[in-house]
Amino acid sequence: MLIRLQKFLADSGIASRRKAEELIKEGKVKVNGATVTELGLKIDESKDVVLFNNKEVKKSEELEYLLLHKPKGYITTVKDQFGRKSILELIDTENRLFPVGRLDYDTSGLLIITNDGELTYKLTHPKHNVEKTYVALVRGIPSNDKLDKLKKGIKLEEFTTAPAKVKIIETKGPNAVLEIKIREGKNRQVRRMCEAIGHFVIELKRTAIGEIVLSNIKEGEYRSLSQKEIGYLKRI
Repeated sequence: MLIRLQKFLADSGIASRRKAEELIKEGKVKVNGATVTELGLKIDESKDVVLFNNKEVKKSEELEYLLLHKPKGYITTVKDQFGRKSILELIDTENRLFPVGRLDYDTSGLLIITNDGELTYKLTHPKHNVEKTYVALVRGIPSNDKLDKLKKGIKLEEFTTAPAKVKIIETKGPNAVLEIKIREGKNRQVRRMCEAIGHFVIELKRTAIGEIVLSNIKEGEYRSLSQKEIGYLKRI
């Protein structure tokens, strides 16, 4: 059976499909001894030999799905030029896993980690518009007019955000706690949205992805997703 090279790499737990495409373009993948840099190549996984960084890639037999409560102070990539800690240091597994999407260094909360490349590709592709819920402690208390700007979509430097669901959960002295639900995932988007209406984010946590909820897991801890949760994510 023929399969696209980037899908084979994703299914093998090397990286998400999108990242696998980057690895191919960077010349880090070989098929039967020849370096491949163009996308679109299909391979026969029963016959062709695929190397990544000169090591043979074998398709992962066991798929793993984890929900991690990411703490602040961790990156969601495998390596970092500044030597910062990676979320993968918190996971005890023999499988090669990668996060579904990202949370920035100073953001905590729900992060799904898996070696299912197909699911990762689906959940991070813009066309699927999976709703993500964040709780943000912001400096000051936004007026209804400012919240309405977020609800309608607000202009940032390079794009206008899609309409968001926003409400004040509570006030803490001079500050407010907002619940913000978005269907996009641009870099630092929630922080930038709040700054655009004049309210700096003090703390930010992601509490849900669709119907998958962070619940009572402590920071730095993780659990396996249930079969019901996995089924839900695959149906999105």
